[in-house]
Amino acid sequence: MTTPDLAPPRTVVGVVAVWIAAAVAAVVVGILAPAEDRAMWMPVALGGCLILAFAIQLALGRVRGFIERVAVSVLGALFVMGFVGIGFGLASLVGA
Repeated sequence: MTTPDLAPPRTVVGVVAVWIAAAVAAVVVGILAPAEDRAMWMPVALGGCLILAFAIQLALGRVRGFIERVAVSVLGALFVMGFVGIGFGLASLVGA
């Protein structure tokens, strides 16, 4: 028998943590990878964000809404990395 949560923990923190990690990963890929290899390394970084999202949500220990939290984490990471990637792409066009 399980007891209900009287004050459920904040689950938004885990989602936002993945978004921040995605921004950091995208900036690191944008700075360290050559311009022609960035498109290859961005999906690798997104895969790392997916694994991080699973790890964070499993560490929270909340069953209800697990799939939704992971999906929002990864989708947000995709958007964050996309915006950072667009920024690096425009910067490479201007710098050329």
